[in-house]
Amino acid sequence: MMSPNCNRKSNIFGSTNVTPCYKISFTSSYNLKIDGKFFTSTLFTTFQVMMGTYDLVLHVCCAPCSAAILEKLLHEGVRPLVYFFNPNIHPEKEYERRLEEVRRYVKSLQLEMQEGVYDYKGWFQSMQGLENEPERGERCRRCIVLRLEQTARLAAEAGCLTFATSLASSRWKSLEQITYAGQEAEKKYPGTLFLNRNWRRGGLSERRRELITTWGFYNQSFCGCIYSQLPTARRL
Repeated sequence: MMSPNCNRKSNIFGSTNVTPCYKISFTSSYNLKIDGKFFTSTLFTTFQVMMGTYDLVLHVCCAPCSAAILEKLLHEGVRPLVYFFNPNIHPEKEYERRLEEVRRYVKSLQLEMQEGVYDYKGWFQSMQGLENEPERGERCRRCIVLRLEQTARLAAEAGCLTFATSLASSRWKSLEQITYAGQEAEKKYPGTLFLNRNWRRGGLSERRRELITTWGFYNQSFCGCIYSQLPTARRL
C-alpha cells in the first residue's frame, strides 16, 4: 500500500518512479528454478529501507571489488544501497572476513548496507551435480543468477528498481555470465533494470589497486567458492 505523501522524480537513469515516503519491512524467501529444478531457502531477515531513497541496489562480493565502484557511483551522483549476499563463500571464517571489510568501507562512506542471510547449506544444495565444473562454467552461471535474482528482488521491494553487481570488476568472473544473470533477474522481477557495466574499464582497475593499498583490504585470491579451490578446478 502506497503512502499518500508521495512524489514523482526522475532518476539519473532517465526513468520516472513514484517515490513512497515511508519505511517498509519484510521477511522473504526465494524459489529458484534452474534447469527444471526448484530450490527454496530463506534469505532475508526483517529489515527496513526507505523506498525511493536510493538510485540503485549494488550487490557487492567483497571490498576489493566494490570499493572503486562505490567511489565512482557517488562521484556520479548515484546513491546506492549496498547489498552483501554471497552464500557461495566458504568456510564461514572466510565469509566473515570479507563481510567485515565491506562493512568497514561502507561505514566510511556513510552508506546503508543490507546483509542477506548466509545460507551456505542452501547454496550447496543448489550446486549439487556441478561440483567438478570448471571456473566460469555452469556452476558459476547458476551461482551468479541466484545472487542477482535476489538483488533484483531487493531493488523491486526497496522501490529503486535499478541494480548492479561488483562481480563485473572481478577477474575471476565472466562478463557474459554476469550479463546473462542480470537479464534473467530482470525477467523474474519486471520493472527492474540491470545496470550492465564493465567495471574493469575507465581507470577502475587501477583505482581498485590503489584503494586496496590505502585501506589495507584483505585481498583474497579466489572467488569464495570452495569448489574453485579443488585440485581438479580449472578455468574456461
